[in-house]
Amino acid sequence: MSDLLARAAADPRGAYATASALRDTGDPGQRVLALRALGLADKELGRLGEGIAHLREALDVAESARLDYAAAQVRMNLVGLLATGGDIEGALAAADAAAPVLTGADADRLRANRAYLLARSGRIREVARVARTCTDPEVLVGLRINTGLAKAYAGRLGGGEADLRAALAVAERAGLRHQAAMVRHNLAFVAMRRGDLPRALALYDAVEPALVGAEERLCQLRIDRAEALITARLPGEARVVLADALERSTAGGYRCDTADALLLLAHAELADGDPGAAAATARRAQAEFADRTGFALLAGQVGLRARWAAGDRSASLLAAAEQAAERLAGHGWASAAADARTLAGLVALAHGDREHAERLLHRVGGDTVSARVAGLHATALLRLARGDRPGAAAAVRAGLRVVDEHAAVLGAVELRGRAAGWAAELADLGLRLATGSRALLVAAERARAIADRPPAIRPPRDRRLAGLLAELRRVSAEVPDRPELLTAQARLEDAVRARCRRLPSSRDAVAGWGWLVPALAETLGDRMLVEYVRVGADLVAVTLANGRCRRRSLGPYDRVRDDVRLLRFAVSRLARDPENAAARASLEATAGRLDARLIGPPSAGERPLVVAPVGALHGLPWPALPSLRGRPCTVAPSAAGWLRAMRTPSSGGHVALVAGPGLAHADEEIGALRARYPEARVRAGAAATAEAARSVLDGASVAHVAAHGVFRSGNALFSGLRLADGPLFTYDLEHLERAPRLLVLSACDAGRAEIYEGEAVIGMVTAALGYGTETVVAAVTPVGDAAARDLMTGFHARLTAGLSPAEALAAAPRPSSALGFVCFGAGHTRAGPPGGAATFGCPDDQESRR
Repeated sequence: MSDLLARAAADPRGAYATASALRDTGDPGQRVLALRALGLADKELGRLGEGIAHLREALDVAESARLDYAAAQVRMNLVGLLATGGDIEGALAAADAAAPVLTGADADRLRANRAYLLARSGRIREVARVARTCTDPEVLVGLRINTGLAKAYAGRLGGGEADLRAALAVAERAGLRHQAAMVRHNLAFVAMRRGDLPRALALYDAVEPALVGAEERLCQLRIDRAEALITARLPGEARVVLADALERSTAGGYRCDTADALLLLAHAELADGDPGAAAATARRAQAEFADRTGFALLAGQVGLRARWAAGDRSASLLAAAEQAAERLAGHGWASAAADARTLAGLVALAHGDREHAERLLHRVGGDTVSARVAGLHATALLRLARGDRPGAAAAVRAGLRVVDEHAAVLGAVELRGRAAGWAAELADLGLRLATGSRALLVAAERARAIADRPPAIRPPRDRRLAGLLAELRRVSAEVPDRPELLTAQARLEDAVRARCRRLPSSRDAVAGWGWLVPALAETLGDRMLVEYVRVGADLVAVTLANGRCRRRSLGPYDRVRDDVRLLRFAVSRLARDPENAAARASLEATAGRLDARLIGPPSAGERPLVVAPVGALHGLPWPALPSLRGRPCTVAPSAAGWLRAMRTPSSGGHVALVAGPGLAHADEEIGALRARYPEARVRAGAAATAEAARSVLDGASVAHVAAHGVFRSGNALFSGLRLADGPLFTYDLEHLERAPRLLVLSACDAGRAEIYEGEAVIGMVTAALGYGTETVVAAVTPVGDAAARDLMTGFHARLTAGLSPAEALAAAPRPSSALGFVCFGAGHTRAGPPGGAATFGCPDDQESRR
């Protein structure tokens, strides 16, 4: 029967069934063993209260039969269950009562349980003193896990990982598969704290199946996964995961896990811009942590941060933050203590007490990206307060490097974009510190590079991801007729996102930025760069032409944003109804205002333009502006991104023409282009499947696809083009070995993008540019179907005559229902030998492409 105790963790259901059949034996010793197995299995199965009851029954049996050693063994087991249930004092009492009796391996097990208890109660520094070498592999694994976690919590990530790797080696040698899974779970936690999100997420995904049936372990894994989501700046997703974890932990009676979930939920709410909810949840967490002082302090620190986020700058907040810093440091929470000192320093600066702030901020930082960035931000503010602008700018640059290094390991476009949000406040401060035009341009580019600079090496094709996308495509195609598949669609989308987030990456560091302006000036030639930047509440244009950089204020950003919305609405209405007089009048008035504000002040003359937008300007149909009608213009997320596209090595290739289903003029459009490109590889009708399209786009010089386009707000990477077997997703572009040199998306909204905090631009166009496409032509609004056909025909006529894509698009006759088409990327390079262009179109009531 002794193996029942080991089986209770690895196979709790099987152990419970066996122990249930043996619990009524007449032998008190055997009965105690069966009840211990029942109690341990209950803990894993989410029945903590029942498990404690079984152990208390076992204790009664052992004491009645005067089985002193067996009673001590029961108390040893009670330590873990009582600690999980939040009864810290009861757990300590059980450990103290068992310690004088137990010997050998049982004494080691008790030490491991005591280490777990101390770690869960926040007494981090005491854990290492409990651990010692022992011979029982299972106990040694437990000890190593707890000491490793204690070190990780204290910010000693290297030491913590070393202990956990030692535990993994022991578990694997001894064949302890369940314990090995627990170690990998904790290695994921350390990887997350270190900032290696791809590894952390991959480990969580790998471990979860091994923990099926162990309800408490699964609950803890989901809580830790939520922390990884917060680190990835996905607090909304974290809140959903934590709500589920709270429900499970509460139902199972896991008070410690409930408190941990509440603490993280407060963090998620704060990161999600909801300080009121964060403060309330932090108070709930403090109440749950009543017997765990160290963790209660962590909850209190979140509450202080919530007060700051809500606008509190009071003296009482300063005093509370200082006190919290001291108490957190005393409990071994180094990173949290640094954050509290940073907060106190910020409040002191807000009070104008520079000397006090300097004492507080003398040594701040931490082991997480958020703590390091917060510390450097505070340092920059301190230096600025004492008049040291160069020193403040240096601190800003250091903080941006921290975020850039964090983003460098992320292979997923989404995660790189989200990571830029860590730098948003620092980047804003850097822009305000930049006094000259060149300094402002470089400051803006340095911040945009965090999300805009692609990996140095693209990860190899992931066959599992390709399979998920194919299944998602099939289900998505059936959803309009079978709404019951919406759940399956959402599940597959979650799986695709999870798979992509696991992809690791690397990219070269930028060795300074002094090269940027000279390189831009050389490459621009007779063109002008206009980069728009938000400095506080104002919009500023930085221009570069003939080697001369200038800066001009364009007034409040909000006015421009509102006019962009009005213009987009007017252009969208004209796409559906070209004769709509009200829409035309609105278009002319709004376009005139935007033209005067955005294009007039830079004094661009008639030069071809390279535009790097900001915020809402990424969605502006630039050709609708009067001074840009007929004028070559290309749009890029950043000046450095445009330079990179211009320097993309050119190579030969074929022409690819693809026509999606259900689009009235698609066949005519592709037919007209086929006459111009007789050697083109054409996919139309039933042959225009997503895989066929992906295959023909690969290595194309020019690619043109006509199909319905779908933009997914909130999930831009699931935006796509409707083909014969379902959508070709933005994610599919990552599977191209060699991206098309010129990609033409003649569809509604194919050029739209989501703008994340930190000016990360995520959409089909930016994904294509990031994967190596030189130029993309796409619409940022709905466009008329027939008008798109005519514009595309004229565009390709001029392209094959030798004009660059930007010149060809500007020169082609453009009706008002096709104003949404914009040239993105390099734009001004020659197309060279025709190669293939992809046009995606989609009608609305047979009149406009969607």
